[in-house]
Amino acid sequence: MNAIRSSLRMLLGKRPPAMQVAAICLDRSSGKVLLISSRGTGRWVVPKGWPMAGRTLHGAAAQEAWEEAGIRGKIRATELGRYRYDKTQDVGFAFPVEVRVFLLEVEHVADDFPEVCQRRREWFFPGQAAELVDERGLQDILRALQGKTACFDAAARCNKDTHDGG
Repeated sequence: MNAIRSSLRMLLGKRPPAMQVAAICLDRSSGKVLLISSRGTGRWVVPKGWPMAGRTLHGAAAQEAWEEAGIRGKIRATELGRYRYDKTQDVGFAFPVEVRVFLLEVEHVADDFPEVCQRRREWFFPGQAAELVDERGLQDILRALQGKTACFDAAARCNKDTHDGG
């Protein structure tokens, strides 16, 4: 299988990674972040997906948080960070994806949402969440959040970089 992947890479050439957007959903009152199960393997991930026509990148991340986790809140327009992973396709090959991560400050957690029957969701402190996700870059972003919720509270009070999910 690796030989086939190598051959495909040589035939197709090296190209920039595809882009996805993600939301790290932060409950400021507890300092915890939300992880959800992936549909395919059940591993812990954050809500993420492809950019959407007619939406900003952070707006698309907020929409993914709603669809995949039932979360509504204030999404920051500034990226929290980026990480890369290889997205595996059903046919067995993978391609690189760069994920742009945005912080969503949770205001409402719904019991009913589009993917409620397809996923589990659970709250963790950022350091715990970092231990549970597979992607090293996402682990780094989550670890950087550990103990910094007070900084986010201060920024929210200033309301300089907080926007609704659209």
